Amino acid sequence: MFGNNENVKDVAWENVENNKGGTINFRRKKNKMRMVLKAVSVILIAAVSGAVTSLYIVNKRYPQMPDVTQTKNLSDKKIAASANEEHTNNVITKVADSVGPAVVGISGNIQNSPKSVNKSMGSGVIFDANGYIVTSYNNIQGAGEINVKLANYGKELKAQIVGGDVTSDLAVIKINAKNLPVIKFGDSSKVRVGDLAIAIGNSVDEEFTGYVTAGIISSLNRKVKGVNSYYRILQTDADINPANSGGALCNEQGEVIGINSIKIGKNRSKEIEGVGFAVPSNEAKEILNQIVKYGSCVKPSIGIRGKHVVLDNKSNVKGIYVQEVAKKSGAEVAGIRPTDILLEIDNQKLNEYKDFTQIIEKHKIGDSIKCKVWRSGNTMDVNVVIGDDAKER
Repeated sequence: MFGNNENVKDVAWENVENNKGGTINFRRKKNKMRMVLKAVSVILIAAVSGAVTSLYIVNKRYPQMPDVTQTKNLSDKKIAASANEEHTNNVITKVADSVGPAVVGISGNIQNSPKSVNKSMGSGVIFDANGYIVTSYNNIQGAGEINVKLANYGKELKAQIVGGDVTSDLAVIKINAKNLPVIKFGDSSKVRVGDLAIAIGNSVDEEFTGYVTAGIISSLNRKVKGVNSYYRILQTDADINPANSGGALCNEQGEVIGINSIKIGKNRSKEIEGVGFAVPSNEAKEILNQIVKYGSCVKPSIGIRGKHVVLDNKSNVKGIYVQEVAKKSGAEVAGIRPTDILLEIDNQKLNEYKDFTQIIEKHKIGDSIKCKVWRSGNTMDVNVVIGDDAKER
């Protein structure tokens, strides 16, 4: 009926209707949809094959291609580190420029023998526009002649010793000059471990160049024991050496937070690299005021030497065992004797020796304080007038 069967697959129904002749008409039609699908399939296969081939080649030739995100993060970190370093360098430069004019070089001739004279060198800081300069006591100790060289000033000026304090390693000298640039003291109680520390000094040599080192504050709790008191000191990894000893230790704002001391450093660091010390500004200011006023550092004292003891746990006797009483001191006048034990001062118990020194340091010379004394099993209360430790040694 259909003729050759192999042509059936190439025909499609276009229209079916009953003609008057009673016959059914067919019309051949190419299947274009199947041809389109075949073409699309070929293109997809080619695309996938090309992608796989390309990936293989890339991995073969470039097996360690970096992650773009990771590379960007590393780049950002480098940029941030570079910016931070640049900021720190700018801060150091600004502080050196602002504080430098008030930092001086100091030299002195020390007569060791009739034929031997050594020249000491160090730094100092102008803290009063009328010529008052703070320096390290070690710089001027034993010096018969002291010379000061100002920044940007050609010749040396003679200086006179006003006074000093061996324990804190601070001294005050004065030159005949006025309207000098001065430093600004900062509040050392606000200093924190990790803060930027900039040490500035000047060495006295032919060129008289400034000497600047920088680091951080390493510790705040170091102490120096004096004859009858403690001094708190700042520890830094900024280099403290003979060139900047007596110079300024500054914060980021250009404020002086300490006075550098090579002597304290030698006594405690045992010349370990990266360990330097400075007298905190708050304590230095108080000492300087006393030196300018009295020629020495006046320390309040009741006139005893002793140590902390605990007799036994049952009696609960704990306090300062009196080993020595200074003549004409407040303690002697009040009747305190060696072998007595001070249990309380100002109604405060003495659990450690530092309690004793801290209470005394809060008072002024001439103040009267109440002391509870233990003697041979009995206690008594006495009033003691505070005097000057220097006069009671």
